[in-house]
Amino acid sequence: MMQAAIFDMDGTLIDSEPMWKKAEKEVFSSVGVEVTDELSSQTVWMTTREVTEFWYSYFPWFGKSLEQVENEVVDRVAELIIDEGVALEGVHKILDFFQKKSFKIGLSTNAPSKLIPIVLKKLNISHYFHAISSSEDEIKGKPDPAVYLSTAKKLNVEPSKCIAFEDSVSGILAANQANMKTVVVPPALEFTDEKYELSYMKLKRLSDFSDEHLEKIANSTKLRI
Repeated sequence: MMQAAIFDMDGTLIDSEPMWKKAEKEVFSSVGVEVTDELSSQTVWMTTREVTEFWYSYFPWFGKSLEQVENEVVDRVAELIIDEGVALEGVHKILDFFQKKSFKIGLSTNAPSKLIPIVLKKLNISHYFHAISSSEDEIKGKPDPAVYLSTAKKLNVEPSKCIAFEDSVSGILAANQANMKTVVVPPALEFTDEKYELSYMKLKRLSDFSDEHLEKIANSTKLRI
């Protein structure tokens, strides 16, 4: 019997990738980094610290520490979330779905801890969550499973009884390694990409998840949609 649903945040609950791109371009450019689309594509699933170290390795700057620059990026993303943040399709519906079934609900994200309450408040979904974890508090971020294992521990639920909702291959790998059943909602333009076949189940939107899907997961029957 499945007992918990754990959600990724960026790209799963909120379309924050454009906000991260905008903030990173603004802040890193201000210290002399030449932010190119080619290099930016390599940083999409990194933690904020990893992104900062990545750009510093290509364009070392002076006058500000890596931590200062990283904090400027996070603060700018927070501003953008407050101004522009909206829930992705089906977020409230699926949280209601699991709440009505008395599932424990958790959050596992590579995003910095300080952004989590900002996102949850902006989307008006704070009250759904019983436990939250950020990779910022782990030795490694996704694809390492640590952030998922931490949330399962806080929920007091065996990882094998948790369903993880993700939008990235990095997140799928993390949840799979944590021994959770993964449901991926890929970016629309990448829906048919074979790399998402790593996930136990694939949906076009969170609101598509139903009793049928839950039953399939509970019975461990392979399902592709």
